Amino acid sequence: MESKLYQSPVFDMACQQFDLAADILQLEDNLRNRTKYPKRCVAVAFPLKRDDGSIQMLEGYRVQHHLSRGPTKGGVRFHPEVTLGEVGALAMWMSWKTALAGLPYGGAKGGVTVDPTTLSMGEKERVSRRFMQEMIPFVGPNTDVMAPDMGTTPQIMAWMMDTYSNIVGSSTPAIVTGKPVEIGGSQGRVEATGRGVAYLVKRYLETYGVKQGQASVVIQGFGNVGSHAALGLVDYGCKVIAISDVTGAFYNQNGIDVHEAVRYQDAHGTLEGYDGGDKISNEEMLELDCTVLIPAALAQVITKQNAPKLKCRFLAEAANGPTTVEADQIMEERDDIQVIPDILCNAGGVIVSYFEWVQDISSLYWERDEVLRRLFEILERARYEVEAQRERLGISRRMAALSLGIERVALAKSVRGIFP
Repeated sequence: MESKLYQSPVFDMACQQFDLAADILQLEDNLRNRTKYPKRCVAVAFPLKRDDGSIQMLEGYRVQHHLSRGPTKGGVRFHPEVTLGEVGALAMWMSWKTALAGLPYGGAKGGVTVDPTTLSMGEKERVSRRFMQEMIPFVGPNTDVMAPDMGTTPQIMAWMMDTYSNIVGSSTPAIVTGKPVEIGGSQGRVEATGRGVAYLVKRYLETYGVKQGQASVVIQGFGNVGSHAALGLVDYGCKVIAISDVTGAFYNQNGIDVHEAVRYQDAHGTLEGYDGGDKISNEEMLELDCTVLIPAALAQVITKQNAPKLKCRFLAEAANGPTTVEADQIMEERDDIQVIPDILCNAGGVIVSYFEWVQDISSLYWERDEVLRRLFEILERARYEVEAQRERLGISRRMAALSLGIERVALAKSVRGIFP
């Protein structure tokens, strides 16, 4: 089977990764195709009334990869380059991620092709509510649960939850996660992905005998995930020497004051004009000499062109799909960079989203320390399982993580069988 629905470089990359892992598992063809391709995709077009009275048509997507292990789960992004293929790839990766973490979910992803920086708050609300309205026939607390992603926020999740609740006639906090705490959100959810990245970096530094006080860190993408990863790593004693956003990168060999950088970004919206480091290009930043490089922005930023030039000892993938298959091969041949793959490294967000969903269903809420304790326990178990798989099969850490996730999804599909 060859799907023509999702054609894009990112979806092709996700399929290549799947095929490599499926070959390791020796999945038979019928089960391979059932496990690989998304179950359902929804594409919608809807009008946005701008503040000036003009009407703009927007396109939105939702892909549900599989429901064999439970409802699907995944974020919604607002970004001008959102495509169905990208959303399909992200849904696939979310499937392997949730299975690797042992969560009772399948993967999903959604998005609206719009630049959120061009929208007023009122326009963002109208986009959020209309997108949820379009999705209502296909989502639900036991069908598909949304969450924040690039360009979306807890406030946007609140609007989506309110829209769903008003239409179905009862308050339904479990329809989305990543909400404000005041309406059923979980303590620790906003920081969960970044703090999970920081925890895993700390554990791998310890495993390889690197003292945290001697570790230098470069973070490409200083959004929610990148900034919270930076804050967590500084708490562990590491030194962040470079950060970046869409306006450029900033380098300070003596260490960035991360708390000051966060305050500056909160006040100005971007890092443009930040004076806590020397301005360099994103390309230069990726090739800085450092202990840990953390890509925390878009996919496919580590390529066959720059992979030979990386000077990090650890590559911690806080973004989804930041490393191309060709770059992976180059780093395997180099054998001097320890890769913490995305479906392990950035799993903290969906893990705490699962906690939020459970808390909403049970109406019993946990304190932040309890949430983070449970998060780190699940990440540690997943890390142990990945390392055991890697050693047992003699494969890369990425293939170990992917093969575990894919194997668990395939097993669920095999046990459930095919509905006539």
